[in-house]
Amino acid sequence: MDPNPDPWRAALTAVAERSKPGGTLPAEARLVLHFHPESDLHGRPVLRRILEEGRYASQFVTGTSNGGLTAVPGGDRWHWESRLFGGAYDEHPSQLRPAYGALNLADDPYGAAPRFGSAYLRLRPEAIGRATFVYPDSAFQPELFGVADRLGLIDDFHADEPDELLNRYIEAQVHGGVSVPADVEAVVVDPSFDDDATLRIAEQAGIVVERHPGYRLDLAAVEANPEYRGEDTVEVARAIAVDGVLTPVVLGRARASGGYDPQLVKYVWHHLARFGREWPGDADA
Repeated sequence: MDPNPDPWRAALTAVAERSKPGGTLPAEARLVLHFHPESDLHGRPVLRRILEEGRYASQFVTGTSNGGLTAVPGGDRWHWESRLFGGAYDEHPSQLRPAYGALNLADDPYGAAPRFGSAYLRLRPEAIGRATFVYPDSAFQPELFGVADRLGLIDDFHADEPDELLNRYIEAQVHGGVSVPADVEAVVVDPSFDDDATLRIAEQAGIVVERHPGYRLDLAAVEANPEYRGEDTVEVARAIAVDGVLTPVVLGRARASGGYDPQLVKYVWHHLARFGREWPGDADA
């Protein structure tokens, strides 16, 4: 694609000025954009919407988020982007703002930031050249910044990984738009995802479809960790588990039903993402 050079180049320049030199990207490093692929509260499958619209849009455009939702004029996200990007987007349409993802350094099959969804788009390596990076997540007042040729934050990231596994990622902002399928190397979904018609649309568009090893969690594991996201979350998990088991597709149906507090369903997902898989290099996870 040929992204609009204004304002995204100005945004990269602003971040480069705050970035530490150094850092070497592994050849397998990729940008990944996480999402829940099942139907949203409006009953429209999220992955299908992405495929039909031909883009992965920022929350300024979609009005939805699997994290905080402050992407409105005058909101926390708006002010944060204004400071980080030197005001590059302040006077431009929301459609030009960056999409948020994460840098998958270790080629983790589950992606880099599973707290934001069971599925992800893996972008072609060229996208790294028009991305900016922060650590920790922009919601946590990041202190480290980077661009493709100034990634010293990688060394600091490895030196100070947080105890919370779901926070172990370098956030990426992808500038210049994310075109689907042109910018996409693959879409990676959970084995429980059963919307085969949508996956065929992806394949017909020339996108490789992959499945990661999968998330699965017994309800007993949620009940054993009530302090993780609270007792109310445990109650919702009990209500939506099927035969005492949680999977992404089970949560997706609960999310689309509109019958549960979306925040608590998100917290159930945090349980599943944190405890429903094996984490590389962490035998106790």
